Amino acid sequence: MKKSLFLLLIAAVSALGGLLFGYDTGVINGAQFYLTEYFQLSDALKGWVVGSALLGCFVGAIIAGPLSIKIGRKKSLIISAVFFTLSAYGSGLPELFPQTVSMLVVFRIIGGLGIGVASMNAPMYIAEIAPSNIRGRMVTYYQLAIVIGFFVVFLATYFIGSDLSVAQNIEFGWRRMFWSELIPSILFLILLFIVPKSPRWLALKGKDQDALAVLQKINGDELASEEMAHIKASLNETNNGVEVRYFSKVILGIIAIGTVLSALQQFTGINAVLYYGADIFEKALGFGKEDVLLQQILLAFVNLVFTFVAMFTVDKFGRKPLLYIGSVGMIIGFLLLGITLQQQNVGVLSLIGVLIFIASFALSMGPVVWVLLAEMFPNKIRSVAMSVAVATQWAANYVVSQSFPIVMGSETNNNATWNGSLPYYIFIAFILIIVFITYKFIPETKGKSLEEIEGFWKA
Repeated sequence: MKKSLFLLLIAAVSALGGLLFGYDTGVINGAQFYLTEYFQLSDALKGWVVGSALLGCFVGAIIAGPLSIKIGRKKSLIISAVFFTLSAYGSGLPELFPQTVSMLVVFRIIGGLGIGVASMNAPMYIAEIAPSNIRGRMVTYYQLAIVIGFFVVFLATYFIGSDLSVAQNIEFGWRRMFWSELIPSILFLILLFIVPKSPRWLALKGKDQDALAVLQKINGDELASEEMAHIKASLNETNNGVEVRYFSKVILGIIAIGTVLSALQQFTGINAVLYYGADIFEKALGFGKEDVLLQQILLAFVNLVFTFVAMFTVDKFGRKPLLYIGSVGMIIGFLLLGITLQQQNVGVLSLIGVLIFIASFALSMGPVVWVLLAEMFPNKIRSVAMSVAVATQWAANYVVSQSFPIVMGSETNNNATWNGSLPYYIFIAFILIIVFITYKFIPETKGKSLEEIEGFWKA
């Protein structure tokens, strides 16, 4: 097999973890109305069923670090695939399981564990195996897969539900929506057995010949030897029989920068817009229920298109320029939405603001954060640092998803000054912090090997 095709296969298989991330997160949105009717859920229980997966995501991200160090990136992804498969099957509550909300929540949490493990290991694995000149684009496949997962599950749940009556959807349609995830999850599980282990993890474990063999299949003999020498030099510098001091000032600083950037991805408000898109269109923007479906398709389409833009520009323009461009775009988008809400003049301009925000996020903070997290940490601490950063991201996701409807419904937000616009100005403040953090603390990593990037922190 040609080196380029082999590399593309590896990236595609790994990125399936991202597709399942998007699919598993999105499937509950399509099923929740029918679930609520079937189980006669209260608002509190509905929130618990929908949000329970986030608990699994947080725990999964925490255990992903030690798991990745002990058994490697590949085997960790295999475990995540098993979690996805169990969750997809169990969430549909086949007859052999108790037909209870508690049992459903258990399987949603298992799905969250799969997301947490995959969201750390998949981008890291791709970064560790990809050549430096195309690493940004390769890691962006992961974010692209997440977006495709959201898009595909939206279509899948729509087509499953549209062929059934409301009564049939309440009785068994929601089960089929969950079971539809079995197709990508089983495919992910099978294909993972044909991809190689990460050469950097192999080198960390002292398996130099195995690491070199993987690099040769990807880069050819000459480049493989050169890269192997860089990896060994990096490991020798930090080894010397000395244990890594995670609480040293330098290492804590590196982890803090990555963790703050990871959390800020959520504080842009992206998941408030995606999770509550229907509510925003119906309540804030004044669209009728019959228009909401079309607006959601439009959001998903714009998200998908501009993720492609990021994929083809991240290695050309660099990481920092995309963050700056995207931040400006996100601010403009939310300003349009915020001002039209304040003036009680919602309509097409408001929708354009939402779409500008989505497009700007999709070409910047969406993919670029995953690229930076996967490449900015030194070899010796990458697993632990990624685990902390990704777990924090899931915690931030939970904070935003729980607080957004509270702020939206508050008296302050609905007074004559804000008219429903307050959350978007809060998000703008966080986006301004992103610009500052990017300028002050984020190195430009375009075209650099992982070992060269490691050198930035020593300079």
